[in-house]
Amino acid sequence: MENVDIISQDGISGAVANELQKNQLNVGLMRPFIGNDGKAYATVYSGKNPNDPKSYSIVPLQTNATLRRDEWKQLDDAVLMASRERLVGINALESRGLIFNLGNAMGTTVLEYSDMDDNLSAELSMDGITRSKNDRPDFGTKYLPIPIIHVDYQINTRALNASRNMGNGIDTIQAEQASRRVAEKLEDMLFTNTTYTFGGGSIYSYVNHPNRNPQTLTLAWDNPSKTGALILADVLAMKAKQLADNKFGPWELYVPTAYDTILDNDFSATSNGVTIRERLLKIEGLSGIKVVDRLAANNVLMVQMTTDVVRLVKGLAIQNIEWQTEGKFVNNYKVITIQVPQIRADKSGKSGIVHLA
Repeated sequence: MENVDIISQDGISGAVANELQKNQLNVGLMRPFIGNDGKAYATVYSGKNPNDPKSYSIVPLQTNATLRRDEWKQLDDAVLMASRERLVGINALESRGLIFNLGNAMGTTVLEYSDMDDNLSAELSMDGITRSKNDRPDFGTKYLPIPIIHVDYQINTRALNASRNMGNGIDTIQAEQASRRVAEKLEDMLFTNTTYTFGGGSIYSYVNHPNRNPQTLTLAWDNPSKTGALILADVLAMKAKQLADNKFGPWELYVPTAYDTILDNDFSATSNGVTIRERLLKIEGLSGIKVVDRLAANNVLMVQMTTDVVRLVKGLAIQNIEWQTEGKFVNNYKVITIQVPQIRADKSGKSGIVHLA
């Protein structure tokens, strides 16, 4: 079962949040490995460019370690591969660079953000000397809780030693399952009616953000009476709502699993093999259609893929940590991540999300 701890401007909630705070979010200290000399070490991030190997150093530890360095790598590879299978919405944000990286996920200032109305206007003159109207943008301050999502799993010491003696790789099946649960929770934060409120701020999804643009679905897309033309009319009406809020794309269209095969039907009896999906993708500004298994039936979303509408606030990518050891036979681990999709609207409530349901 996945668990969610919260970090906000009012403090922290949960055992994992407290443990990470004690380690100053340096998860390397929670990933001890056995060196060639049999002693425990950790790889610690020292700051600057996280993609530069020089930003990391190996330090000795006074604690015990259970896994070798190559075994950590096997677990990490399994976790990353399993998580990518489920992260449809999150991957869409990352692929477009809609990311806000937290320099210090434990700091209070990074949890504070502003929305604003743009009251600035341009002036037309022949000399360029006439001063333009000096209206100041109207800012509003809000707070966003930062979740720590984590799932526990175990590695039996006897099974681990047996695999080493046989020259086999470490069994990664539990790590993969834990990673899938974490990925599902991240997708839930985008596509389900899930809300987290803590420390004066709330986390909303695409389907429950108070400023999203609702649109009534009068006839489900998988109803036999629903033609390709009627589906096209629904999507064009969604686009019209985007334009009314001065949102001009690019847009992603998210549909539930049951609509995937519907979109592969011919658009009409005279469309010469053009599918409904192909016809929708001819709409100017619509850049893609994605099927989301976490999205409830008969819910369709059109989302403008720009940072003023949505971004992924990221403090820690999905990875493994060692948690505790129970006796000599069971070693506990966690797959954790610190990131949250942030749905945004401007101060006047204009949103780049249209929710058809």
